[in-house]
Amino acid sequence: MLKILIAEDEPCLKNAIAKTLQNDGFYTIECRDGIEALAAFRNEYIDLIVTDIMMPRMDGNQLTAEIRKTNKDIPILMLTALETIEDKEKGFNCGADDYLVKPIHMKELCLRVKALLRRYKINSENRIELPNTLLDINSQTLTIKGKAVELNKKEFQLLFKLLSNPDIILSREQLLNELWGFDNESNDRTVDTHISRLREKAASEDYEISTVWGLGYKAVLK
Repeated sequence: MLKILIAEDEPCLKNAIAKTLQNDGFYTIECRDGIEALAAFRNEYIDLIVTDIMMPRMDGNQLTAEIRKTNKDIPILMLTALETIEDKEKGFNCGADDYLVKPIHMKELCLRVKALLRRYKINSENRIELPNTLLDINSQTLTIKGKAVELNKKEFQLLFKLLSNPDIILSREQLLNELWGFDNESNDRTVDTHISRLREKAASEDYEISTVWGLGYKAVLK
């Protein structure tokens, strides 16, 4: 059972978050402030941290910064009533992975927690495993229903990028910059061509590569 550390000084909100996550199958550890949370983090194996920013003794930004001194990878979701870009920038600079602005919708909390855990698992294991599909970044191989599918380097990277961020729209410009860099010979059509090839070569019952007109592409898990 995955273990989630909750740092929140409002008892009612802390209990509501804990109950919601427990009902979704997670084990939770609840702390009243950053000092308690840091001690718990050092004494327990934690899979993900949910922390408020405004807390006594040690706030969420300080907690995150301390955790990042020894662990660069654990997912950290910040809860905040502060909505300015400067506040969010400070949190991200301390090492936060995502933000959720109060008042919190508990269903959205669970969705964000699961998305962060999914990305963390992909990053730590360097593989994406679906019921009929396996992508292994170390060997640069794609297997669908036990059969190897031959992809070139860019096709593999594009598919891995899309499946690493399911249901998230990725623009052509973003994909072009991340996968092709500043190659002047590449353009939006380059992305379109590779998407077409993936639809032909890497079709799977597990996902669909969807076009979002005027915006880009996204992988939709079935």
